[in-house]
Amino acid sequence: MPQHSRISTTFARALATGAIAVAASGLLVGCGSDDSTATSTPSATTTAAPTSSATESSAPATSGSATSSAPVTSPGQAATAPPEQPEEVPEDFPGPSEVPVSADGQRFLAALKDKGIEPAADGTMAVSTADFICQSKAEGKSDSDTMVFVTAMVGSEAAAAGKELSQEQASADAQTYVDVAHATYCK
Repeated sequence: MPQHSRISTTFARALATGAIAVAASGLLVGCGSDDSTATSTPSATTTAAPTSSATESSAPATSGSATSSAPVTSPGQAATAPPEQPEEVPEDFPGPSEVPVSADGQRFLAALKDKGIEPAADGTMAVSTADFICQSKAEGKSDSDTMVFVTAMVGSEAAAAGKELSQEQASADAQTYVDVAHATYCK
């Protein structure tokens, strides 16, 4: 190998080694160590507020401008901290616990009871199922598509009432829901 290429190879290696060393030291400096961190907790210091006589004598008198001061907060308390006494919650918060059922819904619930199905709670789940049935009919969905969802809704309502239904019973109840909704609820 000629003398010139050995020198350039040696110089390139030295330059590459130097660049790696600078990069490595930069990483080490960037990472730092725990030696410079504080090891003790700071003590709370208090600063006395200036007295009114010192404030009056050092502050120039302004006759036309009003001064306002923000409330002083204690250390550790945010300036936007909630008030000491929380506001009273309204009696109807977050809203009524029972939603009134319409007259059509009442007829639907009564017809379900006549068929031997006792809706859960106040009947709002059953009326929601009837709403779904009517909406599906209005959109022209097939009975099989509707029955899949109605069966699931009937099962959910039974679970909410603490009852366990077999698949056959849930399917039979779903068919009753569809029949009663078409007869009494959907318009």
